[in-house]
Amino acid sequence: MSSAALIALIFVGGGLGSIARFGVGKMALHYYADGKFPLGTLIANTLACIILGVTLYIFKDRLLENDWIKYFVTIGFCGGFSTFSTFSLDTVRLFSDGLFLVGVLNILISVALGISILWVLIKI
Repeated sequence: MSSAALIALIFVGGGLGSIARFGVGKMALHYYADGKFPLGTLIANTLACIILGVTLYIFKDRLLENDWIKYFVTIGFCGGFSTFSTFSLDTVRLFSDGLFLVGVLNILISVALGISILWVLIKI
């Protein structure tokens, strides 16, 4: 596959992932507008881990044969959908607002949940 095709796959996947991330964030604000915990970021990152894990599970023996999946789904979509920078900013804001316990919980829940999901789905 040409470099231009790979870049196009990453571009389209990343764009779709970013739009999905925006939608999840808006949905979380709609249902959880008064909460201090950054639920939208947690949901987006968790769903990205699930999508990545399921994709790796389904295509584990054929991933090398299907380059488009690697570039479109795992790098593009999951990269655009998950958001480490927003997770970091949310956590810094929680600490700045004096919500240290909520900030630590955000870190622990987000990291443990993401790693656990991928661990389970990759080990199946």
